[in-house]
Amino acid sequence: MARILITSALPYINGIKHLGNLVGSQLPADLYARYCRARGHEVMFICATDEHGTPAELAAAKAGQPVAEYCAEMHGVQADLARGFGLSFDHFGRSSSPQNHRLTQHMAGRLAEAGLIEEVAEAQVYSPADGRFLPDRYITGTCPACGYENARGDQCENCTKQLDPTDLINPRSAISGATDLEVRRTKHLFLRQSALRDRLDAWIDSQRGWPVLTTSIAKKWLHDGDGLQDRGITRDLDWGIPVRRGTQDWPGMEGKVFYVWFDAPIEYIAATAEWAEAQGLPEDAWRRWWRRDQGAEDVRYVQFMGKDNVPFHTLSFPATLMGADHDGTEPWKLVDYIKSFNYLNYDGGQFSTSQGRGIFMDQALAILPSDYWRWWLLSHAPESADSEFTWENFQASVNKDLADVLGNFVSRVTKFCRARFGEALPEGGAWGAQETALATALGARIAAYEGHMEAIEIRKAAAELRAIWVLGNEYLQEAAPWATIKTDPERAAVQVRVGLNLIRLYAVLSRPFIPDAVETMMAAMGCADWSWPEDAGAALEGLAPGHGFSVPEVLFRKITDEERAGWAEQFAGSRG
Repeated sequence: MARILITSALPYINGIKHLGNLVGSQLPADLYARYCRARGHEVMFICATDEHGTPAELAAAKAGQPVAEYCAEMHGVQADLARGFGLSFDHFGRSSSPQNHRLTQHMAGRLAEAGLIEEVAEAQVYSPADGRFLPDRYITGTCPACGYENARGDQCENCTKQLDPTDLINPRSAISGATDLEVRRTKHLFLRQSALRDRLDAWIDSQRGWPVLTTSIAKKWLHDGDGLQDRGITRDLDWGIPVRRGTQDWPGMEGKVFYVWFDAPIEYIAATAEWAEAQGLPEDAWRRWWRRDQGAEDVRYVQFMGKDNVPFHTLSFPATLMGADHDGTEPWKLVDYIKSFNYLNYDGGQFSTSQGRGIFMDQALAILPSDYWRWWLLSHAPESADSEFTWENFQASVNKDLADVLGNFVSRVTKFCRARFGEALPEGGAWGAQETALATALGARIAAYEGHMEAIEIRKAAAELRAIWVLGNEYLQEAAPWATIKTDPERAAVQVRVGLNLIRLYAVLSRPFIPDAVETMMAAMGCADWSWPEDAGAALEGLAPGHGFSVPEVLFRKITDEERAGWAEQFAGSRG
């Protein structure tokens, strides 16, 4: 049994996330967590809402609520939606938690002790129209590198180049649209990432098998232009973690807070501490996951995120953890594998929160159960390139994969057995060449499926799982128990027993992808044995003759052309 720590990039608190956000981190992380648990590993799966910074302040102002009240309410909304999609977090925390306040301030103090914090009087953009300094993300303009017209002041989403607001061409306030921006001097703390450049470079080189997308972005930030730049970790805002050096005041930093990019990844650790406290467990319960001197040396740590988060997780967060261990007394666990994703686009364009373009998590659950969405999103995950959601493709995938291949198989086998043998696995007969060949083919397919899941090759794993479902349909079609029973009832009994055992096997294998549907399948089989199949042949005889079952309701209904057209129109533009 291995110990596996899994974190998903934190969703912003400012509103309900769309399906592109979901498939970029939380959903594939859940798939991997569920698979690891199914294989008997000890798993700690952590996520949280990212609650600090101007996005939270602006969203609260728009909602007419105090920011703390707004964040608490939206955390509840996002937690409910996560449960609706079957996301199996061990803890879903909050970056505004007391634990994250203490740990972020502690980390900053450790970095200062290491000489990795520098106080810089910098030029920062001030908007007279808004009456405030503008955080980097709330200044937009044209990227000087690629010409993208809606680049943010911290990073261009189009080319991923790291930016300062003053780099932008024709900058404007993202709040008011004002262009009469001023540059004023203000003091801030900077993390001296450049001092750790060589160490970070060597560490990235030592990580074998990372996705090309992950390493290419990290290396680009390390070596392009002047290389890795020092980065501000404080901001002039009201909402956030107050700047302190451990438990001590930080002279000159009064009224400032830590920048959201600095405190958000620290919340991975703090959320694990939140979990321990919520369980009534001592501190060593979470430290065994995060401190290499307290048990985390044997932990495999896997992170999931969209490609825009890669620089912070390959460089900035590791720099924080490395710097905090400057004297060898705080050996924090560094990530072992970073699974990054490209973007999911929507029907010829981009998902847009501001325009309400695309389908959002609450809307998706309102029209279809979560497994329909889980299957399509995971089987089309944007791993090697951007992918695109279209209603035609979604309809085809649901109708063919879920309804025709899996759902129809379950329905045919259970209904035929009930009609001809009753609601128990029939007795009699012995395996023949067909069953032996099926077991052999299943064994090979299951091994390939395991390999893809362990390598976190999500689309390949989905394709292999579908191929496993197809094997059952091909066996049933070739065996044709509805014909066999006319001349050889005992042979038909064998075929039906194999078919019913396939349903239980499919439930176990498919659980990471479609957890709700497989609960229905297992309940119909009257079985609570979720053990992973170590031998395909044995799995096909796991439910013995005489074992009772029931015919389940339709697992997956087909999407009609009328529904598809209606949804395409409904989600084309305005969310309201």
